[in-house]
Amino acid sequence: MTFAHPLFLLLLLLLPLAGWLKGKVGFQPAFLYSSVQLVRGITGITRSHAGAILLKLRWLALALFIVALARPQLGEGETQIIASGIDIVVAIDLSGSMSSEDFELQGRRVNRLAIAKDVLQKFVGKRPNDRIGLVAFARDAYIAAPMTLDHDFLLQNLERLEIATRDKDGTAIGSALATALNRLREVKSKSKIVILMTDGQNNAGKVPPLTAAEAAETLKVKVYSIGVGTRGTAPIPVGQNPFNGQVVYRDEPVDIDEDTLKEIAKRTGGRYYRADKTQALRSIYDEIDRLEKTEVQVKKYQRYREVFPLAALPGLVLLLLEIILNHTVWRKLP
Repeated sequence: MTFAHPLFLLLLLLLPLAGWLKGKVGFQPAFLYSSVQLVRGITGITRSHAGAILLKLRWLALALFIVALARPQLGEGETQIIASGIDIVVAIDLSGSMSSEDFELQGRRVNRLAIAKDVLQKFVGKRPNDRIGLVAFARDAYIAAPMTLDHDFLLQNLERLEIATRDKDGTAIGSALATALNRLREVKSKSKIVILMTDGQNNAGKVPPLTAAEAAETLKVKVYSIGVGTRGTAPIPVGQNPFNGQVVYRDEPVDIDEDTLKEIAKRTGGRYYRADKTQALRSIYDEIDRLEKTEVQVKKYQRYREVFPLAALPGLVLLLLEIILNHTVWRKLP
């Protein structure tokens, strides 16, 4: 609920002061009798609370009128936002090698997919006016989330992503890029970009990565490619020690096709980055966030429903009730 004229609510603060002054200003009402013997017979009558009740009714009515004067309003309907930002598709690798735990998050060793999710979540939070979609790929590529401004929905789908099972393992970089381009080719926006994250070489899919890069160049889609993984070898979990329950790791060589990723970025006007540490990956997304800024005008339309009658009508009823009682059953002597 909002108020069209909220300053009027400050008058509510004056009501206690007005009530206090009312009891202080003027003389106490009294009747003059020539002798107290004349009223001896009514001295046992208990004091009536009618006056206090009537007074409370009047103050409450006045408070409701002040609230009505501030014009309380309820927003209703949908908020329409015209976002003229950037359309972004993030293609994220789910191959088995993404389970390598060569990154750290909050002092704890995590795998590449976990850190990719964490960094991407923060990136999405900085781009509220951009439509963002999600492509996941391993042996095959698929749409994990269509381009949307509903980023809560997007992040829910991101959270559901898991490392591919052994029978679906692979790295279809070209197919992933082609799938992302299919989502972008029909949309009209100032800028279209693909963020491609992978830790391996293309070994699956029917579309060669550089062919997909040519298509991106034709469609004027900029590709930022990110090679994820430390340099040299990386520990990948292969099982659990049956005696102490600890995870057993095996060092695997990191094999990122940087030449292809660089070429994809070069042909499309993007950039290639190597994320070998957690902070490096965060910095990469920060840089992409800075590079892909546009002047965005967001128009927000909100319909409001006036609800001041909900305060004014009860106030009017209370005032009428106070007047009626004051002139009938609780009538006072002049």
